[in-house]
Amino acid sequence: MPCSFVNQNAILCIATGANVRVDVLLKELQLTQSHNRIKVDPQASIIEEKHVKAERESQHLMSKIGSTGQGVGAALEDRIRRVARLARDVKELEGYLGDVLTIVSEGVEGGSNVLLEGTQGYYLSLYHGTYPYVTSRDTTASAVCSEVGIGPKMVDEVIVVFKSYVTRVGGGPLPGELSNEEAEKLGLVEVATVTGRRRRAAPFNYELAKRAVKANSATQLALTRIDTLFPAASRVRRYDDLPREAKDFIDGIEDRLKVPVTIISTGPDVHDTVDLRGAKGL
Repeated sequence: MPCSFVNQNAILCIATGANVRVDVLLKELQLTQSHNRIKVDPQASIIEEKHVKAERESQHLMSKIGSTGQGVGAALEDRIRRVARLARDVKELEGYLGDVLTIVSEGVEGGSNVLLEGTQGYYLSLYHGTYPYVTSRDTTASAVCSEVGIGPKMVDEVIVVFKSYVTRVGGGPLPGELSNEEAEKLGLVEVATVTGRRRRAAPFNYELAKRAVKANSATQLALTRIDTLFPAASRVRRYDDLPREAKDFIDGIEDRLKVPVTIISTGPDVHDTVDLRGAKGL
């Protein structure tokens, strides 16, 4: 899982628990011109072409589970068998290697703002999710810390990100699932960026959200796609400018989950955001 320092000279780190597909990483570094600020932990696992091929040829994974077919599970299988290639074994990554644990620890101790970013949703956790319709790893906040290599006492805030409605790709339970026609009527149709498959959709589920909050010790909530539910909220950047219906929805989440909503995404641009952290003393 990645981490980054949030300042003008941000260092982007790929931690030891991450899986790296070298060709994709190098392409993204080229596109973003981030070569001089990336560090890859020497012990991060490498996703090889054989891993991608194995997953895409697995009828169980592709048809039943709904895998993205990106080779992550197969790469982790090699890691568990102690035969995986690691970043330190890849010549193309030699100039990017760095001890992420030390980088993060020294950043925290030096007063830098450090962001650890996890991947995928809580209910896709290998251990806590809707098994077998899950991903190949734990996706909880605790796992984010362990895969970076730091202890939980170094963490000040845990921000759980909720979409304003529920979606999932592939098989597995989805309480309150909407039909395609209902989803289209409500404007909740989405296509997955990696697989190109249409996502299944359901209304916001408070019971699922409560469990995710509890399991991750959430101290703040971020809410995305509020503009999809309430088009009048599109690209709004001040809380007072949100439509009343959107405010009522946000208030309801806070009342039922007992955690403040501090970040609200209202559009596709990074600046299409209502940031309430200062107003709420966070």
